[in-house]
Amino acid sequence: MSESIKLEELERGIEGRSLVLVEALARPYYERGHLPGARALPLEGLQENAARVLPDKTAEIVVYCSGPTCNNSDVAGRALRALGYTRVRVFKGGKAEWIEAGHTLETPAAA
Repeated sequence: MSESIKLEELERGIEGRSLVLVEALARPYYERGHLPGARALPLEGLQENAARVLPDKTAEIVVYCSGPTCNNSDVAGRALRALGYTRVRVFKGGKAEWIEAGHTLETPAAA
């Protein structure tokens, strides 16, 4: 089981730019809308692309996907830890909880 992060702490981290957000869904889902400042790192190709997308293995990384029923974030979190990333957590609520809390998603045009 991955270490998780709650919505309130995630909001503070995004506001303070103290963490790196990673969306573990396929690129079309990312392009339709992602959490503010999130980087795309789909499960397919994660091992090949992790070093380019996440060059700092000691950064605080938060992985998310669509919502509590999506397991991509847990799978990505485990994969990143296996690659040597030391501070990886999962936001289980994903996009669903983010939107439910009244927040909006960014799109590439808006980013």
